[in-house]
Amino acid sequence: MRNVVEYLEATARRLPDKVAFADEHSAVTFRELEDKARRLGTWLARRAPENRTPIAVLVERGVRSPIAFMAALMCGCCYVPLDGQMPRKRLEAILDQLEAPVILYGEGDEKLAAQLRDRYPLEPITPHLTEPEDPALLAQRRASVLDMDPVYIIFTSGSTGVPKGIVCHHRGVMDLAEWLAEAGEFTEMDVLGNQAPFYFDGSVKDLYMTLKCGATCEILPKKLFLFPKLLVDYLNQKKVTALQWATSAFHLVAASGVLAEHRPENLRTVLAGGEAMLARDLNIWRAALPEVAYINLYGPTETTVDAAWYKVDREFADYEPIPIGSACANKELFLLDEQLRPVPQGSPGEICIRGSGLAHGYFRDPEKTAAAFIQSPLTPHYPDRIYRTGDIALLNEEGLLVFQ
Repeated sequence: MRNVVEYLEATARRLPDKVAFADEHSAVTFRELEDKARRLGTWLARRAPENRTPIAVLVERGVRSPIAFMAALMCGCCYVPLDGQMPRKRLEAILDQLEAPVILYGEGDEKLAAQLRDRYPLEPITPHLTEPEDPALLAQRRASVLDMDPVYIIFTSGSTGVPKGIVCHHRGVMDLAEWLAEAGEFTEMDVLGNQAPFYFDGSVKDLYMTLKCGATCEILPKKLFLFPKLLVDYLNQKKVTALQWATSAFHLVAASGVLAEHRPENLRTVLAGGEAMLARDLNIWRAALPEVAYINLYGPTETTVDAAWYKVDREFADYEPIPIGSACANKELFLLDEQLRPVPQGSPGEICIRGSGLAHGYFRDPEKTAAAFIQSPLTPHYPDRIYRTGDIALLNEEGLLVFQ
């Protein structure tokens, strides 16, 4: 495989009429997703004549966002998911940096589009979903796509508050998907309850588990997280089997007390990442749903979402630290001191990561890229990049990484 679009194409052939993505109001099958993406992709190819061009998408919690992402990839470009609700100055700073030839938006962002249209090339998604497809044009564009070409750019604020775009590539996403499908035992029988907005890297897992495995992704309404009982009812109504949530959402549901009386009836797997998992909240989930598998995930966006994982396999006291575990497939984590030397086992050190998931770096910012992605001090005799996370951990007696 050379690009992630092949996941969609294979699944659309195998399960054409199965629902791929669904939101509160609509749904799209794998065949419809591929068809709409190819039509929109044909139109994009004519607006963005060069491969690897970033296509900005003002995302919404609906099925149009995955369609827009796939359309950008269909024509050899990459997609940039953006939150239309972010502060206006921040959004404009990102758009100025991108210089994207097209900024796609849905019906929910019409007012914002009207305000920005004088400065930027805003285009609605929906009218272009019925464009005539040009198979020859798309084939020509896809023919030169390599697995190290960019697949998406996700912007984070960075430590200075200045937006920085992290450029991730097809190979990193495919390695993540191959590992995650096995670790989470995902199949076409799964229904994923999507919590992470599409402009957060956590949503990458829902997106590509859906495409690779033929699962169905239910995009959960944001308002439900204000009413945990209604959220659980919705999970049961949609027969959700797996959650890949931000740890904060995992904690929120536990702290609400809803699990004492209302439980997700079809759930088999919960994966949480983004911050340290609290044992007391894990214990609330495990007491309510002891048969569910719980996986703690760790990884900066710069390493393509997840770099380490720990499948909970024992009891934890309420204030005991939960390990972040060991490396995901095709990644290596190690701890270095301030002089970039390996620390002894049991001593704290900075988490550094190497492997196929490392991003290309920061969009149009070679200085920040050079500071964060450095030559490995452990292999100075050949080019070998590592990413310095800035996070401190130690290796415990079980051989698992634990935050300090």
